[in-house]
Amino acid sequence: MTDAQYTTLPQWPNAYPISGASATLKRLNEDFIVTELPLQLPSGEGEHLWLDVEKNGANTAFVAQQLAEAAGVHERDVGYAGLKDRYALTRQWFSIYLPKGETPDLTQLQHPEFKVLSQSRHVKKLRPGDLQGNRFRIVLRDVSGDRDAIEANLKAVASQGVPNYFGAQRFGHDGGNVEQGRAMLAREIRVRNPKKKGLYLSAVRAFVFNEVLALRIQQGLWGKTLPGDVMDEAGQPTGPLWGRGRVSSTDQAQALEMGVAERHAALCDGMEHAGLDQERRALVASPADMTWEWPQAQQLVLTFTLPAGNYATSVLNEILRTMEPERHTGEQESAASE
Repeated sequence: MTDAQYTTLPQWPNAYPISGASATLKRLNEDFIVTELPLQLPSGEGEHLWLDVEKNGANTAFVAQQLAEAAGVHERDVGYAGLKDRYALTRQWFSIYLPKGETPDLTQLQHPEFKVLSQSRHVKKLRPGDLQGNRFRIVLRDVSGDRDAIEANLKAVASQGVPNYFGAQRFGHDGGNVEQGRAMLAREIRVRNPKKKGLYLSAVRAFVFNEVLALRIQQGLWGKTLPGDVMDEAGQPTGPLWGRGRVSSTDQAQALEMGVAERHAALCDGMEHAGLDQERRALVASPADMTWEWPQAQQLVLTFTLPAGNYATSVLNEILRTMEPERHTGEQESAASE
């Protein structure tokens, strides 16, 4: 793939042997349960009303819109820490800026796709990234294939983690956000909508990161520390989220990263001129407290916790191939702890 065209995403390699198994994901919303782990709980005082919300079949932006309408405020006054899957049963926090007047009791709000479990005041607005991570409970149905191969990968994932790829959801339908981002950075198209511009920049940045991670896997360097690697607080090697400034890695790690940047020079140069700064992201995602069981012959139930920004799909992809029921819907959200 060259900078000239990014109309399809590459098939990035797995870290572990392909099990050859497959399963159905999200046949029912309750097959994918996500519980947000907040950085803090509301204090009981402040200008912001925090809401503990359970949603079923609704995306995060839609719920935020409904809450704004119910509270009589602008959508910009509603905050949340991260997007959660639409076709799932999820629990997350929202905040509403309500500095004056009586506090509405939004636990009485009636809606078929979400409910407010509790509410309390706090001193700050919830912003993207204000979470520790998410706890997942995933039911995989119609599992077919070699159970021993599945078990081997489950044990490997639990003990060694998985490549911290950005999930396919980050790249839009058929990966189209990357090509749109390329065209935007090349000034072939003008994007006036700030939200769309952010989506396209995010997709391009994630694409380059995934390319770096894929190359490390292909060279047998995944999960290993290279000379010149930049380590995160957990002691894990990191890869680049491209932007302005010098790449902070050195030696062999920098050579590998710059080689990928040269292959996608137009994307990397465009991100620098778009005002993004160099950042780093862990190359390894480590699911915590991972357990699994087989309640039926063709049913596998997984539970695990991921830090903010890690994708549950990256865990599943290292175990077996999953397929979702066809749904004719609009924009999807990310199966991530975002």
